[in-house]
Amino acid sequence: MAKPAKPEKPRESTVEFLASLASVLVTGLFIITFIVQAFEIPSPSMEDTLLIGDHVFVNRIQFSPPSAWIGPLIPYRNIHHDDIVVFLSPAEPGLYVVKRVIGTPGDKIHLRDGAVYRNGDKLNEPYVIHSKGDYDPYRDNFPAVSPENSNASPSPEWQVSMRQYVEGENIVVPAESYFMMGDNRDVSYDSRYWGFVPKENVIGRPMFIYWS
Repeated sequence: MAKPAKPEKPRESTVEFLASLASVLVTGLFIITFIVQAFEIPSPSMEDTLLIGDHVFVNRIQFSPPSAWIGPLIPYRNIHHDDIVVFLSPAEPGLYVVKRVIGTPGDKIHLRDGAVYRNGDKLNEPYVIHSKGDYDPYRDNFPAVSPENSNASPSPEWQVSMRQYVEGENIVVPAESYFMMGDNRDVSYDSRYWGFVPKENVIGRPMFIYWS
């Protein structure tokens, strides 16, 4: 007795295939536009943590204000000390920069002989390197030493505006702003040279290196 023929699986029509493909493309575009962004490390300022040419995926929404419809699904949080973040440079519009968060609103920051002090405490920074190994009075003793007494070249706007934030030997981070520094301290062009990063300039946090 012949076995009954198995029913054929329905084939996906061209219209259904195109609809599925469109759904995948739209989802991918949404993720790339709103959730993650590819970013290439452009300078040695974050060595040895991140190297020139490293490609990272940046989480664009972790530091964003939570929305009502997706808030429960996303682990939003505030920006913390030691976070590595990508942001738009306050000195060069359109330039993406990656640095480490040293100071958050209200923090009092100063450097002494290259060591960073926050709210009176010397920071333990095992990730920091000093690739040049030289000494610059302004760079290594910020903000106590004037740039006129060193080879440093902070932006003219910062030289004027920073005075209002200096209290004694410290610079005080204002509200909705952050003090950023690179891990490669001797060559990093950071908040010592162009000032605070407004919160709205922050793009996100690197999640992982996908190409090095």
